[in-house]
Amino acid sequence: MHFHELTPMLWVPDVKQTITFYTDVLGFTADNYSEEWHWATISRNTVVFMLAAPNEHMPYDGPKFTGSFYIRVDAVDTMWNDIKDKVEIVYPIGNFDYGMREFAIRDNNGFMLQFGQEITVIK
Repeated sequence: MHFHELTPMLWVPDVKQTITFYTDVLGFTADNYSEEWHWATISRNTVVFMLAAPNEHMPYDGPKFTGSFYIRVDAVDTMWNDIKDKVEIVYPIGNFDYGMREFAIRDNNGFMLQFGQEITVIK
C-alpha cells in the first residue's frame, strides 16, 4: 500500500478570513470555497491545506494542534523579508546546527508555521 499525500484540515472560526491571510500574506491560492459548507482548500505549489469552520460535530475553542506545520521553501530569506512585518513571529530567521535556515510565525488563527531551507553546515 502506498500513501500519496497528507493534506492537513485546519478547523478555523472564519474560513474567509483565513483564506485572506493565506492568500494575501503567504501567497497561497484559494482553490475551492463553499460558503454553504464553510469549507475551502488553499495551496501554494505542492503545499495544500483544507479549511473548515466548526460545526456541531467539531466545536471550536481555539487551535488544538500542539505541533507546527513545517514548510520547506527554496528562498527562505525572500519569504522572511516578504512577510516578517505582516505576521506574529515565533522566532526570527536563523541558521540551525541540523542544517536548516528557518523561521516560524503564527497564522491568523494561532497555528504555528515554520519555513525552512536546507543549508550546508560546516563542522
